[in-house]
Amino acid sequence: MASGREIKTKIKSTQNMRKVTRALEMVSASKIRKAQDMMKASRPYARSMRKVIAHVAQASTDFSHPFLAERETVKRVGYLVITTDRGLCGGLNSNLFRRLLPAIREWQGKGVEVDVIAIGQKAIQFFRRLKGVNLIGSASHLGEKPKLESLVGVIKVALDAYTDGKLDRVFLAHNDFVNTMTQKPAVHALLPLPVVAEEMAEAQSASTLPDYPVAGLKLEQRHDWDYIYEPDPATVLEHVLSRYIESVVYQGVLENLASEHAARMVAMKSASDNASKVIGELTLIYNKARQAAITQEISEIVGGAAAV
Repeated sequence: MASGREIKTKIKSTQNMRKVTRALEMVSASKIRKAQDMMKASRPYARSMRKVIAHVAQASTDFSHPFLAERETVKRVGYLVITTDRGLCGGLNSNLFRRLLPAIREWQGKGVEVDVIAIGQKAIQFFRRLKGVNLIGSASHLGEKPKLESLVGVIKVALDAYTDGKLDRVFLAHNDFVNTMTQKPAVHALLPLPVVAEEMAEAQSASTLPDYPVAGLKLEQRHDWDYIYEPDPATVLEHVLSRYIESVVYQGVLENLASEHAARMVAMKSASDNASKVIGELTLIYNKARQAAITQEISEIVGGAAAV
């Protein structure tokens, strides 16, 4: 059995650790409400953009935008992966990577090359170590109030690559915020839009993602009417579709931010409870060791007195 001094040192160090975990829990608890408010505030805009895109895509126009055309042969795909900058949030990031890796390996098994654009320090570190994947862009340290301006650069990398034919499919991977106790890793199609429509129609019919910004987007319908574009269809569609993609990615960042604070709060609460449990067990062991030492001293005193 360890000495009383060693046990007391372990109790002290565990108490210090519990102070840190409780502080982190309280910080995340104070920030999660703001993160949820930002996430919910951005949803109406994302849904309005969805309606605009659905109408524009259903119009019978002579101009065909690259985002609306599905390519028959897929040679290279890209993933926009959104993670946290910091750790101590349980299995939030690892669950996302575990969800994402089988999809990447499946594409690679078909002979398709995979490019990754990482948003968040954890994604950057992970994909720098992962072989067979090209990291073509990154962004990190977006802060507690992410700005769209910080994401425009990496989004443009993906859109330009798709427009130039370097990417045939683009996917978005992040954590969906369900509630404080549940965050689900999700991988959604981002481009081309017909693939998005098919995927989201299936999700809507299964009622799995009723609040996702592109849920219910249907592009397979065609009408005999068209819009009058000023100055021209190319300029208008380029602007609207780009804003649409930006809104979906920004919504994913906000969803991931709310998920981060919720996961960290739960993880730190669990760590604090475990620390309290360990402190209780160590205190019991310490008391037993102290009682044994006292009993031994009394026995030695009585034995010495009897010998005299």
